[in-house]
Amino acid sequence: MTTKPRILILGSTGQLGRELQRSFADAGEVVALGRATIDLSRTDQLRAIVREAAPRLILNAAAYTAVDRAESEPDLARAINAHAPTVLAEEALRANALFFHYSTDYVFDGTKSSPWVESDATNPLNVYGQTKLEGEQAIQQIGGRSLIFRTSWVYGPHGKNFLLTMLRLGSERKELRIVDDQIGAPTSSLQLADATRRVADQLLSGRVPVESAGIYHMTCSGSTSWCGFARAIFEQAERLLHAPAPEVVPIPSSEFPTPARRPAYSVLSGEKLVQTFGVRLAPWQAALEEVMARLAP
Repeated sequence: MTTKPRILILGSTGQLGRELQRSFADAGEVVALGRATIDLSRTDQLRAIVREAAPRLILNAAAYTAVDRAESEPDLARAINAHAPTVLAEEALRANALFFHYSTDYVFDGTKSSPWVESDATNPLNVYGQTKLEGEQAIQQIGGRSLIFRTSWVYGPHGKNFLLTMLRLGSERKELRIVDDQIGAPTSSLQLADATRRVADQLLSGRVPVESAGIYHMTCSGSTSWCGFARAIFEQAERLLHAPAPEVVPIPSSEFPTPARRPAYSVLSGEKLVQTFGVRLAPWQAALEEVMARLAP
């Protein structure tokens, strides 16, 4: 009888961490740690916890994701998004463990008009993107069995995200003005977690060689603007949740200034993930319906 692997999930209380626990529940012995248990800015504590857990697979769903606040808290963002992943990669290498880390479309500057591929030059526009890029670079420099999954516009039935914010604002207002000139791929935490499980199963079983370590884009397929995403949310909310649908008015980014600049076009190509692992996430519209069904009474 084969012993199931021990799996360490960091960021367990976040929207992705919660779904990873669901998706990996039967994959092995899951050790899930959240903010109350571990301070990722304390690298000594992080190192000790990884060594005590002795996992075969580390899933790092923890990150500093407050994009605008990062502009005024660069040191804290860097500690969590760059220094902590460095420690995790070092510990994974030391123990010959698999290490999965999540990065972002915001490592790109948005100047392309076709989906970004993994080998495209990075040029982040904000502190959040820069610290996530530094985390990627550190992991790659350390080497080992580390996979970096760049994703985008993550939302789900739990936590703080665009979907839940829209549903709350939609119940309070008759009109919402939403940016329509930033294009990306909304990606649900459900799809992200389940795709991660499919990749992990192949690597842990040896069906795909560990030489497949590297960067992969992992997003739902298709693309839309924040305004288009909001309209789709309210269309489905009206049908599935019987929620009121406010009027959604498209506006340019210039009408909604934020401390952090965002890329205008950050759609990621998922073809490398398909070619290596045969894993393709659902179209963003279908993924949205899946999440909305979770919210339905």
